Amino acid sequence: MATSPVSAEDTFLQAAWSDFWIMRFILNLAGYMTIILPGYLLVQYFRRNNYLETGRGLCFPVIKTCVFGSEVKSGLQEEPAPSSRSEATESSSTKQVLKLLTCALGLQVSYLTWGVLQERVMTQAYGKTETDPGVKFHDSQFLVFMNRILAVTVAGLCCALTKQPRHGAPMYKYSFASLSNILSSWCQYEALKFISFPTQVLAKASKVIPVMLMGKVVSRKSYEYWEYLTAMLISAGVSMFLLSSTQDKHPSTVTTFSGVLILAGYIVFDSFTSNWQDALFKYKMSSVQMMFGVNLFSCLLTVGSLLEQGAFFQSLRFMVQHPEFALHAGLLSVCSACGQLFIFYTIGQFGAAVFTIIMTLRQAFAILLSCLIYGHSVTPLGGLGLLTVFLALFLRVYARSRMKAKKRPAQCPPPVQKV
Repeated sequence: MATSPVSAEDTFLQAAWSDFWIMRFILNLAGYMTIILPGYLLVQYFRRNNYLETGRGLCFPVIKTCVFGSEVKSGLQEEPAPSSRSEATESSSTKQVLKLLTCALGLQVSYLTWGVLQERVMTQAYGKTETDPGVKFHDSQFLVFMNRILAVTVAGLCCALTKQPRHGAPMYKYSFASLSNILSSWCQYEALKFISFPTQVLAKASKVIPVMLMGKVVSRKSYEYWEYLTAMLISAGVSMFLLSSTQDKHPSTVTTFSGVLILAGYIVFDSFTSNWQDALFKYKMSSVQMMFGVNLFSCLLTVGSLLEQGAFFQSLRFMVQHPEFALHAGLLSVCSACGQLFIFYTIGQFGAAVFTIIMTLRQAFAILLSCLIYGHSVTPLGGLGLLTVFLALFLRVYARSRMKAKKRPAQCPPPVQKV
């Protein structure tokens, strides 16, 4: 009998330890490293031993694709869809308007639904009744896995059913973008435990700043003066919104230090993902092939980490116990996969500028929907911050369009822009 209080205390401490977000992050990262480090050692082994000349057998084509690829690079980044925008000039204006409306509607429905469901899954309890407070779902990594497993299936079907360029990149290079993409997605879900959804949306809008910084470090890019100006306006608008949120102590809008740290992690990881993918596009590949490669490694890393932690089957049991959660998680995955396809098609048909405008409007609508559905409040200072951010984003689109219009006669089509 004397051991009961101790075991109860140990159970409580273990639960508290596992609930701390930093520990969950470290555990996830450790799980990824158990897959990445052996893979890295294998890649180095095959490269050092000149496997291309000495390798034989059934495994040779697989190892060649994963480690060496065809090593053929293209000087230009390819458009995300096989159809070129020259079709736009040949088809009628009515068809183009209908296409644009379809793309805009598809993007809005996919990502607005995704945003509402994301906030529902991470902030609201399941199984709640008058006598039972219910229980919240806590494992953000499982939601990332759910999104990626459907995305890799859809991308694989697209690659199999449509004509794609000959793949040249070594497969292992996708793992870098995959790891940062997983971590950014995990931070995105996890942040909602500590901050309001409108704050998260604004932080995503402000990722232009670290993307520029990461672009200088990773890709050695240079930027125009208007890009720095709009970046400063965005950071000023986000600061005004965050200051207004900290003054409001309503639990639905309060921003905690942990939330800010997780958001910073999201922005850093997402900035690296977009810049690394831009670098990968130097190989001759389509965006659907990029989608398949990144999501394939994401599935491998997340399912490995979940199984090592014993969280995979716990999450499945939660799905069985709460069918409403299963429905929400499934819809999240569908919206994510469909949204990615709409992104590629929209950029391929109408260009990055039109796509950016649609997604900027989506961010504004997402904040409005969240405030209406979940009762978030926005102060006048916060409203001014929102207006400043979205004004700066539209200024970026306008300035970029003017710059491209001047350069178009002398240059090739621009690469895919990450938003």
